[in-house]
Amino acid sequence: MPRKRWWIGGTVAIMAIATVLYPWPWLAVREGSQWRYAFPGWEGTSFTLRWTHSVEKEDWEEWFEVTEGGAIEITGTRFKTFGAGVPASAGKETHLEDGWVVMTGIDRVVDPLAVQAASAEHYRMRYAGHMFALSHASPPPIYTFSVRRAPLWRVLPALVRPWLS
Repeated sequence: MPRKRWWIGGTVAIMAIATVLYPWPWLAVREGSQWRYAFPGWEGTSFTLRWTHSVEKEDWEEWFEVTEGGAIEITGTRFKTFGAGVPASAGKETHLEDGWVVMTGIDRVVDPLAVQAASAEHYRMRYAGHMFALSHASPPPIYTFSVRRAPLWRVLPALVRPWLS
């Protein structure tokens, strides 16, 4: 019996160590070289960026997904009004939905994705149904979104940080 427990304990310990040391894919949100946030980032992972347009003063959303090769791709967008610099159409479909202009099927790689999250624009990120504030006081942070492979021990502070704010 003690030998069986030793094998089970040893197997669990090896699996725990491997989980902590194995380089998993993470959706990294970095400010400079510092990892501000980290989320699981395997293929099919999706997230949304939402902000208030500086001129139109209306919310704008862009939807992103991690591709098979680990790149970030914009898949769609929605906004309330057309303005200067806004394309009349993008992607495969443009339609109205509940007062929003919705463009889907954009499917364009934007990796790495850089965002200057000015506090006046109230930048937020939606991941797995939860909203996380990105903007903070001056100077506005510039965040770089990319998929990085790293062991759990390396990303743990950035993995916990969004849930504590």
